Amino acid sequence: MTQPDLQTADDAGASPKGLAADIARVIGTLRAQSAEVSPTAKPVDAQEIQSITEAMIRLFVGAPLRSDGQLTVKSLAEGAGLRRNKLTHKHTGLKDLFYALVKTLERPAIPAQRQAKDDDLKRRHSELWAKHQQLKKEAAQMARIIHVLEVENDQLRTTAANGPGNLHFLTRTPR
Repeated sequence: MTQPDLQTADDAGASPKGLAADIARVIGTLRAQSAEVSPTAKPVDAQEIQSITEAMIRLFVGAPLRSDGQLTVKSLAEGAGLRRNKLTHKHTGLKDLFYALVKTLERPAIPAQRQAKDDDLKRRHSELWAKHQQLKKEAAQMARIIHVLEVENDQLRTTAANGPGNLHFLTRTPR
């Protein structure tokens, strides 16, 4: 029984697919070794685990042999030369590992530069929102002032038109 070769992210080149392939290789090797020494396991189990692990590695590095190269259980089973139900019913741990590794590959990491830009945009958005709220209040205040001036103007016109006061309207006489 040999020990799996453990690599760190620095040793593996830190490629997400390469890292996923390394994780699959280590876990697959450990599972195959445990199947070899298990008294209840059949010799075929270790071979199936090994072929699934190798197919998983080939899919992650982008070099499939017998499948279309998509990161699906169907492609994994084809690449391993097994029927799909071996993964969905018998080797569910490897299937779950495969799905977990695929999920980590599909979630891109946000670079620090993009994160800084996002933070700057959020700060700018909050500043603009505060300015918008202030202008909205000022516009409402101006509307109230205009309304009061219109009411006062209407009252002055009504007062001037109805009663004798100091205001006299000049009428034009034709020449």
